[in-house]
Amino acid sequence: MLVGEARRWHQVLDGAAVVVGALGVTLVFTLLDLPSPALFGGLVAGLVRALAVPRRIEVPPRAMTAAQAVVGVAIGALMDLDTLRAVGENWLAVLLVTIATLLLSLVAGQLLRLQRGISPVTGAFAMIAGGASGIIVMARELGADQRMVAVLQYLRVLLIVVLMPLVATTLYGASSGSGGPADAGAPGWPLGLLFTVGCAVAGLLVGRLVPFPAVSMLGPMVVAAVVDLTGLGSGAQVPDLVQSAAFLVIGLQVGVSFTRESLRTIGRALPLALGTILALIVACAGLGAVLAAATGTSALDGYLATTPGGLYAVLATATDSGANATFVLAVQVLRLFVMLLSAPLIARWLRRRGRA
Repeated sequence: MLVGEARRWHQVLDGAAVVVGALGVTLVFTLLDLPSPALFGGLVAGLVRALAVPRRIEVPPRAMTAAQAVVGVAIGALMDLDTLRAVGENWLAVLLVTIATLLLSLVAGQLLRLQRGISPVTGAFAMIAGGASGIIVMARELGADQRMVAVLQYLRVLLIVVLMPLVATTLYGASSGSGGPADAGAPGWPLGLLFTVGCAVAGLLVGRLVPFPAVSMLGPMVVAAVVDLTGLGSGAQVPDLVQSAAFLVIGLQVGVSFTRESLRTIGRALPLALGTILALIVACAGLGAVLAAATGTSALDGYLATTPGGLYAVLATATDSGANATFVLAVQVLRLFVMLLSAPLIARWLRRRGRA
């Protein structure tokens, strides 16, 4: 009895130490202004714990389900009528560019398979352009190596965040400080919390009735998008603290699953992955030029609208440089939805193709 009680207390203290470590790393990443600080703060803390202590720990399944649902609601809340209106007149060009981006991502993922130990699904998910946090959430459930996907998706986002302001300024003539002020009219956190809980619960209930891969995230995402499009959400968003907590949980789940062998595999893949990511960024910039020519928007708008990831950094750059932020956000959000909703179908197709 005493031994069992001591073991339980040891597990509680072990988990608490990892969470405290994750919070500390998240704070450092936040101060360094790195993208997705909570997600990768949890990942780093979990990774250190996994490599330092032989005994494995896992994030409770209910906590993971709740975190996935919150991320789904946060993504779904990006969809609104303004987004649809912004692409309405040029929907065909936007759709074709989005499909082309998806195909480029799949080609890049298959190039990544040249590295031993990377499956077709893992390669595809590691290179899917856009929706990094959502892709990481779904990766394990859809048969990909979540650790590889998380590291390479983060590498892509980090490269975009570093290179995008430089490219926008030097190649497209963007000038900082010409954007308008941020929108301060969003509802407060009580309505945001109600919106989050309501959409999450409804999405999970719908998921039980309609079996679908990765439904813990996709169900709440679709419900949140519907609520926003109908105006019932009144512009509510997931509170920052709740969203950060969800990303922290997901990061911890990825981090504690690392092993020394998985780290070696990722290390061997990094040179090829880096070259592939850079090629994908250049190819998407080419699609941006095509989009600009087809829609009559500026070259800067086309570039920012097709940048393969880093949604919030893209929006900040568009706003600060005086670009058409509404159009840029609309194209980015539409692509994000296409990528996430097609991910289960892509995973199924690649698995079948691999068995053929």
